[in-house]
Amino acid sequence: QVQLVESGGGLVQAGGSLRLSCAASGRTFNFYPMGWFRQAPGKEREFVAGISGSGGMTYYTDSVKGRFTISRDIAKNTVYLQMNSLKPEDTAVYYCAAATRNYMGSLKTQGHEYDYWGQGSQVTVSS
Repeated sequence: QVQLVESGGGLVQAGGSLRLSCAASGRTFNFYPMGWFRQAPGKEREFVAGISGSGGMTYYTDSVKGRFTISRDIAKNTVYLQMNSLKPEDTAVYYCAAATRNYMGSLKTQGHEYDYWGQGSQVTVSS
């Protein structure tokens, strides 16, 4: 079964850090664009960070620039989201996604460009 599994979420105080992991199983997602999205209660899902198929390009939504870092480990078939200086407004369910129609493609920022999604990982930041 092909799937993406997120882990690493939890409860943290404002100013703290968490690292989310997105492990792929059933197939490799190496060299495909990957992304992280989040959805807070009562809000629409929003793009957070993306990485190109080669891993050479990354992009972040303005609200997390300088605080979050997306990376990938080819050997582990895993993508990470390092989140530092967390704020209460970062509280959301975080989802990783893969765009498997674009081998070695450019990074994607729109949800409809991704065709595999993880189940989500809750991140709660207390003030």
